[in-house]
Amino acid sequence: MTKQLRAVRTRQALVSAAASEFDRSGYAGAALNRVCRAAGITMGALTFHFATKDELASAVQVQGQVITRAALAGLPAGPAPALHRAIDVTLELARLLEEEPAVRSASRLSRERPNENLAWTTSWIGALQDLFGQAYRDGQLHAAVRPEDLATLSRFLVLGAEDRVRAESARSGAEPRDSGAVEEVRQMWDIIQRGICGPSHRAT
Repeated sequence: MTKQLRAVRTRQALVSAAASEFDRSGYAGAALNRVCRAAGITMGALTFHFATKDELASAVQVQGQVITRAALAGLPAGPAPALHRAIDVTLELARLLEEEPAVRSASRLSRERPNENLAWTTSWIGALQDLFGQAYRDGQLHAAVRPEDLATLSRFLVLGAEDRVRAESARSGAEPRDSGAVEEVRQMWDIIQRGICGPSHRAT
């Protein structure tokens, strides 16, 4: 294995371990020695790659954004109505929060270390706003329903999904796997659609 490849693998191991640590303990409570133990890497190696805890947290947030953008890019564009595709985005975000420590950590760190460039929402809110705008222009929404309000509502749904995942993890004492967050978001959209669009435009 080349020196460069070892360095890449070491850095990735540190980011992965740090994602779990920040997810569990938050920025203030995270301990770099626990990150090193989880990654099987010395403190010296950690500080070689990340001079400060702040740099490591930023790397985790970037990783969470990368995972999120890649997942959303993989969703079918297809001929589905824009409203249905927007709902699918929120369901995918809920799934990521259940399954990806880096995504949960990125969301948590966005609140604990406010920085617009690193905010996890920047990796998906624009796509949602565009889809809701398209749904409005296509006549899928009632005239009184504003696309920007649906984007705000979606933020609350996604944050609620994160809260659901964390509550389930606290109860089980283990990494969340299937907290039911995706199904809860789906059920909320079933209710919401009754008020924002006619039956012919509801996602099934």
